[in-house]
Amino acid sequence: MILSKIFFLIGLFFFTACGNTAGSASTQQNLETVSNIIPVLKSKNEDILQALNNARSVSRDCNDGLGVVGPSRALRWNDELYASAYEHSRDLAQSDTFSHLGSGTEFDITGDNRGGEQSKFFERIQSNGYTNYYTVGENIAGGQKDITEVMEAWLESPAHCTNIMNDKFEEVGVAIVVAEDSTFEIYWTQNFGAKF
Repeated sequence: MILSKIFFLIGLFFFTACGNTAGSASTQQNLETVSNIIPVLKSKNEDILQALNNARSVSRDCNDGLGVVGPSRALRWNDELYASAYEHSRDLAQSDTFSHLGSGTEFDITGDNRGGEQSKFFERIQSNGYTNYYTVGENIAGGQKDITEVMEAWLESPAHCTNIMNDKFEEVGVAIVVAEDSTFEIYWTQNFGAKF
């Protein structure tokens, strides 16, 4: 889906470039959008996991009142946590909202399945098959164009940093969804967990 949007924008550029110059401002804007999204498309699960584990491998003060914590054990990738993260990133992008609560719209699949109520992060995690856990958490971000930028933002935020450094978490899934016509264009969700 993301790649099809990129190819559409590139095709639009070539089509416009072959015609008159009246659409040149629009074409320039489309090219800027493409160049802003390309770094995100290159983010791989392994790269994201490595960045998280690099952050967890050192001691740090998250400025959350807990003092210096860590290093914390390395996280493992979990596809169920990824699925819940993807559901929420897609909901944020398609509904153009930004909250840990689901939008309560058709894009909030877990909430929609519950009669249109706004889903909570732990409900999305459970709905995507991550059950029998003793702890879960969620970080979201919007607008960051690559893993370095989003990790810096999360680590500067006390609550997000606390989740990243939480040694109780053992698994993670991270999803990125792009919607060029939304407020932030790029939406990130990290879901963390540990099972009994």
